[in-house]
Amino acid sequence: MSALPAGTPAPSTTAPGTSPTTAPSGTVPRVTTRTRRRSRYDDGGPGARASIPLRVVAGVVVALLFLVPYLVMLVGSFKSRPEILRVPPTYLPEEWHPENFVTMWSTPETPLPMNLTSTVVIAVCATLLTLLVAMPAAYYTARFRFPGRLTFMFLVLITQMLQPAVLVAGLFRQFLDWGIQDTWLAMILINAAFNMSFGTWIMHSFFASVPKEVDEAAQLDGAGRLAVLFRINLPLVWPGIVTAVIFTFVAAWNEFAASLVILTSAELQPLSVALTKFVGQYDSAWQYVFGVSIVAILPVVILFAFIEKRLVAGLTAGSIK
Repeated sequence: MSALPAGTPAPSTTAPGTSPTTAPSGTVPRVTTRTRRRSRYDDGGPGARASIPLRVVAGVVVALLFLVPYLVMLVGSFKSRPEILRVPPTYLPEEWHPENFVTMWSTPETPLPMNLTSTVVIAVCATLLTLLVAMPAAYYTARFRFPGRLTFMFLVLITQMLQPAVLVAGLFRQFLDWGIQDTWLAMILINAAFNMSFGTWIMHSFFASVPKEVDEAAQLDGAGRLAVLFRINLPLVWPGIVTAVIFTFVAAWNEFAASLVILTSAELQPLSVALTKFVGQYDSAWQYVFGVSIVAILPVVILFAFIEKRLVAGLTAGSIK
């Protein structure tokens, strides 16, 4: 090997596409090559392209498992009673009967318009009462450390283990003493009480995720405690409030056991109880059962469709503090 002339820089020993590394004086520089392992599921990879059909098939199977019962119910609501009971059954009606959705509102079994009104009043009022009580409780337990705080939260959690069906006999006796049995007020109190624990816990986690410095800054600007709660904290925990409201509303809308015992008047009973009036010991109007079921689930489906994004955000955001 011939020696290089004086003043000529040494040739680079760095491989193409790599960066030279700085080495201490007196040592030979070491060449490093950085490589990145690409997953077969990276964007555009063959694994990703091969998994797309599998995902589509899995999604279709899961969707069918959930949608087929509702499709059968929807198609059955357009059939006549003899056709529903026919053996073997038919998948589609031989003669469509859309008038089922009109005649079911005037059947002698139960006053469906009043039942629908009762369901709406009980569900909406119970949800508002739950929100009115659970929101300040969740805010206070998340912001302050007071004696008995853990005991209080534990007792709130214990109530989630109880259901109206277990305590319905005692509740009926209590409401009988108060003189409010067979009233909307009784069912509003029951649904609010048994959903308040869930609302308190879900909103507690959201209030706890908001830094206390936010409250302190607002108080330094002259805001009172209620102003801090309603004007500062509520916009920050809105997904949690939506989550609590939706779950409380759906639970109150679908409540059955307590309504069956507490509400004895046919016009005060919700749709969940009125639905059973079409199923008799010797005869059942299945076309009306399917039709009332469609009417009962339609408001909940529409509600979920409008707030689905906020609901998903509420279920995930509260777990991060």
